[in-house]
Amino acid sequence: MTDRIRRFLNDSNNKVHHKYRKSFDTALVPQYRSLKTPTERMAKRLELVLASETPVVDKEAKIVLLRTVHDIPSIFTDEEFDAIHKDHCFHENGYLSNICPNYAKVIKLGFKGVRAIIDEKYDTVDADGKLLYDAIRKELDAVADLMARYKAEAEKVGNTVVADILSRIPEQPAQTFNEALQFFRILHYTLWAEGTYHNTIGRFDQFMYPYFAADIAKGVPEDELYELVCEFFISFNLDSDKYVGVQQGDNGQAMMLGGCDKDGNDAYNRLTELCLDASGELLVIDPKINLRVNKNTPHERYVKGTHLTKAGLGFPQYSNDDVVIPGLVNLGYSLEDARDYTVAACWEFIIPGVGMDVVNIGAVSFPKLVTKTIDKYLVGCPDMDTFMAHFKDEVKAECDAMEAERQNLYIFPSPWMSTIMYTCLEDGRDVTLGAKYNNFGFHGTGIACATDSLASIDLNVFKTKTVSAEELVKATKANFEGYENLKTQLRYGTPKMGNDNDEVDKYSVMLLDIFADSLKGRVNGRNGIYRAGTGSAMFYLWHAAEIDATPDGRAKNEPFGTNYSPNLFSKVDGPMSVIKSFTKQHLDRTVNGGPLTMEFHQGLFATDEGIEKTASLVEAFIQLGGHQMQLNAVNRDVMLDAQKHPENYKNLIVRIWGWSAYFCELDKEYQDHVIARHEYALDSQM
Repeated sequence: MTDRIRRFLNDSNNKVHHKYRKSFDTALVPQYRSLKTPTERMAKRLELVLASETPVVDKEAKIVLLRTVHDIPSIFTDEEFDAIHKDHCFHENGYLSNICPNYAKVIKLGFKGVRAIIDEKYDTVDADGKLLYDAIRKELDAVADLMARYKAEAEKVGNTVVADILSRIPEQPAQTFNEALQFFRILHYTLWAEGTYHNTIGRFDQFMYPYFAADIAKGVPEDELYELVCEFFISFNLDSDKYVGVQQGDNGQAMMLGGCDKDGNDAYNRLTELCLDASGELLVIDPKINLRVNKNTPHERYVKGTHLTKAGLGFPQYSNDDVVIPGLVNLGYSLEDARDYTVAACWEFIIPGVGMDVVNIGAVSFPKLVTKTIDKYLVGCPDMDTFMAHFKDEVKAECDAMEAERQNLYIFPSPWMSTIMYTCLEDGRDVTLGAKYNNFGFHGTGIACATDSLASIDLNVFKTKTVSAEELVKATKANFEGYENLKTQLRYGTPKMGNDNDEVDKYSVMLLDIFADSLKGRVNGRNGIYRAGTGSAMFYLWHAAEIDATPDGRAKNEPFGTNYSPNLFSKVDGPMSVIKSFTKQHLDRTVNGGPLTMEFHQGLFATDEGIEKTASLVEAFIQLGGHQMQLNAVNRDVMLDAQKHPENYKNLIVRIWGWSAYFCELDKEYQDHVIARHEYALDSQM
């Protein structure tokens, strides 16, 4: 790491840039709320936000842009928002999120090329298209004006590198790696400023590689290009605290590396490796690194990824092309598009530039549906097959209800995202009206809890008859108070998912097949389909708080395991038994995403042997047909001490679900969940 990058990193970690922050002037709000259409309001608000920004340029910087304005009011009044809500449903706060635009196209076009497309097509579109084009023109001008002010500031502080770059871009196409990185920063920065969020990065090592390779061919030293990658990575952390989801760090700045190209050829390249190196050296929470692999991936790439895991960031998250690509094709994605997949904010599989999928529009709580089936049918139920038939009906009914609640979806217009999606730019159609793919994704939460509960009912109620249906219902309703011996039997004396037990694991296979079958054939209000997934997000807490105790011995309010992983209290034989349990399912049917998540003590990574074993474990998961995996290097003692002395652990990073965060910035319930997760060891199994 150079001294320049070290200084930038220290300034970022110490939040030196916060001194430039200011609130948006609310006196400007009437200027955009007075306009007639939401599209005009979005464009005017962006113009006012960017005009309010203060250019900040470090004399040694080579990539600039810093958000200085925050607390930006909505384009709608509360009354207008309520009126829209009467006839529409909203996803989260109504803005676009979790999609990946075609950054590469606009970087190649430059603003001049974008304006040429608008000029050519302006007279061919309808009134709404003209409205969008007019909004895009205004936004382009607003961004260009901001960059002109940045150029002037660069000249003022004597930064000739930035001043020279901004004399060409964004008006002209990028020609060098530095220019392409700066152009990306402009596009990505403006998405946040306009109001969209969870703006993912996409396949960075693919669309940036031509610029990287061209510079190498010109004789630019690789060390200089690596330094640019480091500076680029740091830029994601300057503003990330403004883009808070459920918790600090939940901002969706996910980067996909590796995988294949659209012809199916291996696309892993030198830039891929430099990105992995930069993430491991900088130790910052953004960008969140994902790595595509397959059954033919060389072992050394897993070793490379494991060295990054060792750093404690919760990166990389692995995705298996052998499962994901066929799964997407089976859902109706073209093979070429499926091969180009990336991830959304956390793990959901999306297609850059052509996907408007709403990948987290709902979440099915499987333990809730188990408890509903118990309450309605267990007493008097003759056998497990009959119980499972009732459970299947409950899953379908839940999907029916969730589908009904998500009709007539309203999304705020986004002229800027429409520009970068490019196909929408060419068609004169706002991206919120739809793109090539407009599918909805449902998470599936508490998979292990539900599986263990179903297996427990089968064993204890129907096979061994060690507990009656009536007693089980009473015990779970009472949170096992007065039934302590039964709780112990259910919790510790009944087999659990994660131990390669076919009698237990078969219920996870059935559960996920029922889930996929219940969504198959449904068409949403945007003419898309519904996708099943294995992720939990924050629902491992939220859904767990909604139900009584469960037949697996879980107490009321006790959290589920994270994503696709064993119950927190399950005793498992080891990581290989977990992997075997969690790869028996038809995972190509649940490609909305959701990783098997596993924690290992930091000490494992202290030796080459530990690194090799961990890399082999990930490789085994892929070879066995796992779809997605995420490993964490943790130290429970350190986290417990951090709760007591947070001032000593400002930069302690942990993985939460599909994102990483600074441990001490999390609410205690999320801290406690990370501490409570399984901490695996690798032994002779490997």
